[in-house]
Amino acid sequence: MNTFFDSIRRTGFRRGPQRILGGVCGGVAARLGANVMIVRLLLLLAFLLPGIGWVLYVALWALLPWQDGSIPLERALSR
Repeated sequence: MNTFFDSIRRTGFRRGPQRILGGVCGGVAARLGANVMIVRLLLLLAFLLPGIGWVLYVALWALLPWQDGSIPLERALSR
């Protein structure tokens, strides 16, 4: 399981410092070099599709590492 979480860390995605809720959009925008407002708008549009936006956001929230490299899902499974 550690190799799975290590591979996530190697992608370079981190929750961004431009946070509103969980920092997911800020992290994706920082990694892709995009404007954070555009990423937030795209996520809001995804919320209009049945279930896709919510599932995507929750999955990213659980898997994107914080700035210190810790992953919420990994911490939850290690307890």
